[in-house]
Amino acid sequence: MKLLIKKLQCNDVTFTLGCALLFTLLNALFIQRSWAVIAPARLHDYLFALTVPVVLFCGWVMVFSILNIPLIRKPLLVLLTLGCAAATYFMFTYGAVIDQNMMVNVFETNSQEATALLTPQLVLWLAVAGLVPSAVLAIIRIQPGKVWQTLLMRVAAILASLLIIILVAAVFYKDYASLFRNNKGIVKMVTPANYVSAIAKYSKARWFAGDQTLIRLGEDAHKGPLVLKQQKKTVLVLVVGEASRAQNYSLNGYERETNPELKKQNVINFPQASSCGTETAVSVPCMFSGMPRKQYDADLARHKEGLMDVLAHAGVNLQWRDNDGGCKGACDRIPHTDMTQWKLDALCKNNSCLDDANLWRLDNVLDGLKQDSVVVIHLMGSHGPAYYQRYPEQYRRFTPTCDTNEIQNCDHQRLMNTYDNTILYTDSVVSKTIDMLKARQPTMSTALIYLSDHGESLGENGLYLHGTPYMLAPEQQTHIPFMFWLSQDYRQNYRVDEQCLRDQARKEAVSQDNLFSTVLGMMNIQSTVYQPQMDLLTHCRRT
Repeated sequence: MKLLIKKLQCNDVTFTLGCALLFTLLNALFIQRSWAVIAPARLHDYLFALTVPVVLFCGWVMVFSILNIPLIRKPLLVLLTLGCAAATYFMFTYGAVIDQNMMVNVFETNSQEATALLTPQLVLWLAVAGLVPSAVLAIIRIQPGKVWQTLLMRVAAILASLLIIILVAAVFYKDYASLFRNNKGIVKMVTPANYVSAIAKYSKARWFAGDQTLIRLGEDAHKGPLVLKQQKKTVLVLVVGEASRAQNYSLNGYERETNPELKKQNVINFPQASSCGTETAVSVPCMFSGMPRKQYDADLARHKEGLMDVLAHAGVNLQWRDNDGGCKGACDRIPHTDMTQWKLDALCKNNSCLDDANLWRLDNVLDGLKQDSVVVIHLMGSHGPAYYQRYPEQYRRFTPTCDTNEIQNCDHQRLMNTYDNTILYTDSVVSKTIDMLKARQPTMSTALIYLSDHGESLGENGLYLHGTPYMLAPEQQTHIPFMFWLSQDYRQNYRVDEQCLRDQARKEAVSQDNLFSTVLGMMNIQSTVYQPQMDLLTHCRRT
């Protein structure tokens, strides 16, 4: 061992060059993806492609020449190496893009979601790409030299690297400009720059955002004359799904029957619906914020009231039942329940519950309502990658299935079978909720909205799960199911023309932007924050 350590020694410049080489190799995915985009067909293209790792290496030489500071260089490099190993695993395995929104997912996830991502392949990857080079960096001995010689060599290395980059830019500037302008996601594949930048932005937004005084919204909200004159209570159940993509819903034309129960319920389905984001931590607070997607400000949403607060100002009774790791701030100031904390042995295992847990004692809740109410049910739905754990055995209808969280190792048909089983189970849970509302029509006017927070990628174009930046995200991650069920009493009491709404649903493109005013309109809440043009029922209410 001593002999090995003795051999593992080098001077300052060699150490810097070695680190630059290591981090260039850790960016093999970025290099490979760049080459795939360049698709060289002539000599100029081949030369351009060859400059990509050279420019990357020179860039790291410049960076590590500056960061190569005694006492802190080894701990810093070990941390960066381990981070790079983790980032490259998720980029390579799931096609993930590492940005600020991804950091929201990382820092605001729960133990159950994190455990679902833990696989033997991840452990092996971290060991080979992270722990081994980290150990080498830790034990390597850097030979001390004269300060002036060390500084001179570093300056020379920086200048040489800068000169190479300038020469490459002089010849291939237009090529690089086109590469990064037309493929914006590629830049976010350079690690550790991607996750260091993302952590910095997340930290700034989360902990250094300045004044976080709660901004009130819709304090003028009050019940309108239509709801006030009802003899029955009005109860709206809002079901928020997880990772359900619209293209796998038979209600939207999917060739498999994945919605047999909802089809029987004769729901009003909007086949052209889109999400506000591609991850729960963005979509859920966005759809409840009242801000449209294009103007959505996550920092502002954290300290500004939203839909549930406006309903509370109007005197509506509220409850939030959660089985998906929390409401991401949307329910912070109203009664809410984490269904996993009930420890329902028949439905829960390892802090994860099947979605029937959300229906536990829901009958009692509905029977106990004394006033107009909105109940939100947040499903686990089709949360990946452990899709096979999201449904009970009787819903394992499409086989063979991918019974592992290493979904990238399953063939596409097995993966699709497993995912479709999750949709089938969600169909059942939402239908059971409708049945509960149907049973209470003698005492209340009832309605239900179901929509998913975002969609899901299942290997198309090498992408899995979700979280791709919205401007780059494929339709599978943004096209969501969105549907209504309205009881006969609700339609009659609130003068909703069902056929008008069905006709509108078939031809109109909608989004989560519509949810805020639609819910206020369905509960007949009057406020300056209500926008009738965003209420999906506006044009189908008859006076």
